[in-house]
Order: sequence, then C-alpha cells, then structure tokens
Amino acid sequence: MPSEFSGKHVTVAGLGVSGVPAAKVLHGLGAHVTVVNDGADERARTQAAELEALGVTVRLGDGAASDSGSAAGLPEGTELIVTAPGWKPTKPLFTAAEQAGVPVWGDVELAWRLRGHGGRKAAPWLAVTGTNGKTTTVQMLASILAAAGLRTAAVGNIGVSLLDAVTGDTEYDVLAVELSSYQLHWAPSLRAHSAVVLNLAADHLDWHGSMEAYAADKGRVYEGNQVACVYNAADRATEDLVRAADVEEGCRAVGFTLGTPGPSQLGVVEGLLVDRAFVEDRHKNAQELAEVSDVNPPAPHNIANALAAAALARAYGVPAAAVRDGVRAFTPDAHRIAHVADVDGVAYVDDSKATNTHAAEASLAAYEPVVWIAGGLAKGATFDELVAGAAKRLRGAVLIGADRALIREALARHAPEVPVVDLDRTDTGAMPQAVREARRLAEPGDTVLLAPACASMDMFTNYNKRGDAFAEAVRELGA
Repeated sequence: MPSEFSGKHVTVAGLGVSGVPAAKVLHGLGAHVTVVNDGADERARTQAAELEALGVTVRLGDGAASDSGSAAGLPEGTELIVTAPGWKPTKPLFTAAEQAGVPVWGDVELAWRLRGHGGRKAAPWLAVTGTNGKTTTVQMLASILAAAGLRTAAVGNIGVSLLDAVTGDTEYDVLAVELSSYQLHWAPSLRAHSAVVLNLAADHLDWHGSMEAYAADKGRVYEGNQVACVYNAADRATEDLVRAADVEEGCRAVGFTLGTPGPSQLGVVEGLLVDRAFVEDRHKNAQELAEVSDVNPPAPHNIANALAAAALARAYGVPAAAVRDGVRAFTPDAHRIAHVADVDGVAYVDDSKATNTHAAEASLAAYEPVVWIAGGLAKGATFDELVAGAAKRLRGAVLIGADRALIREALARHAPEVPVVDLDRTDTGAMPQAVREARRLAEPGDTVLLAPACASMDMFTNYNKRGDAFAEAVRELGA
C-alpha cells in the first residue's frame, strides 16, 4: 500500500544515530532520499556506503551541509527535509528551505507522524525534557511502567531511535521518551499524553541563540498534552512554561517537590514519596508510593527525578505498588553520581555526567564535606553562582582541563579559604594526579567528587572516558 512518502523527494540532513534510520525508513516508504552530511570521515563513508547500497543518494562534505557558503541550496526537487537534531537552525540549507517553502522536520517529528503506520498500535508518549536528569528520569519511568506489566521502552535522546520504536516489529503499550531541546525545536506537531520539564538552566545557548529561545523549545513538550503537564515546583520557569502551553481540555498541571506536597503535587513526607495529585479528594488524601531509601542513589536531585517519573506514570494510570517496585528495580547508568569505592574512610564518587554548572550544583548538594575535582571545557559557562552556593561544603578543590582558570577565579572570589590545587595540564594522565591530590586534601568521612561542571572533550573522548579514568585512578589508590 503506497505511503504519503511514495515518490516524494526528501533530503535527510546528517548521518549518525538519527539520520541513518530516517533515511532507511523513508527509502522503505518509497521516498527518493538524498542525504547530505558535513563530515566525510571514515564513519561517515561507511554509513554512506551502507545507504548507497540500498539506493539512497549520499553527498558528503557538500556545501549544502555547511554553515559557510551562502550559495548552499536545496538538492534538486526537495519537498521535505528531515534533519538530525544537532543541526543549527542557521544552516544555509534551512534558510534555502524557508525561502522555498519546504518544511523541515526532525527525526522525532517523523516518528510522531509514523505512529500507527502499517496497522501498528500508536502507543502514547510520556515525554521528558529538562537541562539535567532526562536520561535517569526516563529510565526510572520505563522501569515503573514495566513493573506495572506494560510493554514499554526508554527511547529518544537516550540513544534508542524513536523511529525504530514506532516502525519496528514490537508493539508497545506506552513509550518513555527523552527529548532534547534540539529535538523539540524540530518537532512542531508532537502531542504527548503527558510530559515534564524537569528544570531549566542556561545550556546550549550557542545553538538556540538565547535563554528565551532555549526555554521556548523546551516548553514545546507541553503543547497539546492530554492528561498532565508535570513541572518542578522549585523551578518557577517550568511552571511558567505550563501556563503558556496550549493543552487539551481537562489536562492538569501537576507539580513535584522535595517538600511536603500540596494538592495536585507529588512530594516527600517523613521519608516517603507521596502522591496528592492522582488520588480521590486530593485536598484531604495522599497515597504512599515508595520510600526515599528505595531511590538509588537517594541524592536530592535523584529523588526529584523519581517524583517526576512517578508523576508521569501515575498520569498514565499506573498503581502505587508499581511505582515502588519500579523505583526499587532501577539502577542508574555509569558516571551518574556513582559510588566507586571507599579508601581510608573517604568515599569516591563519579559524576562525570555533570557536564554543566546546573548538574554539578545538584551533585555537590548531595555530599558534605567535599573535595571537588572539576574543570574541562566551560562552553561559555560562568561559575560564580555554583561556587558561592557550594563554598561551605568544600574541603578542597582540584582543577583540571582547559578552562580551569574560570573555576579557580570563582573560588578565589567566593571561597578564598578553600585549598585549591591547579593542575596545569590537559592530558589524560592528569586524572590519576588529580585523584592523588584529592586524597591528600580529604579527611575520613569526606567525599571526593568528580563533578566537572564542564564538557570533557579537551582531555577525553567523552564524559564516559573521563569517568572511567577517574574510577581507574581510584582503584589504583586502593591497590
């Protein structure tokens, strides 16, 4: 049976984890697909060869995929562009598309429109976005949904293609969907069952152009919500996004808080996660969901993640017992406030995933006293607010990476009494030295915390490699 894409000329912008599945799906639906990609490295050439074997046209390193070269235009006959989420809206390709009246979708938009294709069940989406905590929350949510006996998967920005989820052989009851601001920018028709913006802090402003534009793209996740718009009661900006959203009649605003919840909120009471939103007579009643100790690890920001996941699950009708069982069954990914070892009475914790100041702030708030290992690529961030808030819990700091001077200067302004070791090196061998220096500063009962507040690419391939180097250095201490 012909699809709406049969015979349509579609340009896919970018290869990688989203572009390749998009090109394959569109080709399988009968579209004439041309892929343009900035890079022409070995990985791109391998992916190109795979697609060309199917009959897809691939152009590598072409001007149409360049930020420069104002002459860049659309491949001939283009009727639709499907872009990788990371491509900036300022690309000449998109300027040409706008001038020609050609729509631009992301892979998420394509996946949304293909729900139910071929007679498959169109599973509803429970969507999660925010500056930090997205992956953990989506994985917790999937664990809760599975505990309720539902066929589900954690998909989206988490690395599992939404296109694969909606076009594959497995039929799901409901999907736990992680969405980045990039993906939301290119998904104009997405309408989730329920959604949450976990938090908002300055990030990716080079892509979005301003904090206002970044927040607006995050807020797209609430558009058209059917049952619940979940927000962070401690972050007024998330509630403002709910107020601005155009939702379906009857959709409710549901907050989560680390304090005692009010009506239409989930929160914490005497060591328990409780629900005062999805209960009868929420003004008088509350439902126990789980114990705080069921959350792994029970750091404040992780408890908030659990409450957000629970709110989305409850919005879908999941019983309280499944929330408890799902939270208990959840194990966080590596490099997210992961306890590595105790050495001589000092705990060593790997939160290499804390690649911005907002994430590092949450990590530092979970421990006291702390010897802080920080630094890397700042991505335009400033550190005064982070350091001022953490100063009282710092035993010392060890700084590494290209932009460590920015953190050193903030420490001098806001925590001048804190001992600082500034390692003037950006090679991978700096990590073992940093761990040894942190050990020297630490006292029994302290936590040595890798929460860099920076990206890793000045020294390591990614934050995983940085965390691995930290863990290996810690293991060498105890050897």
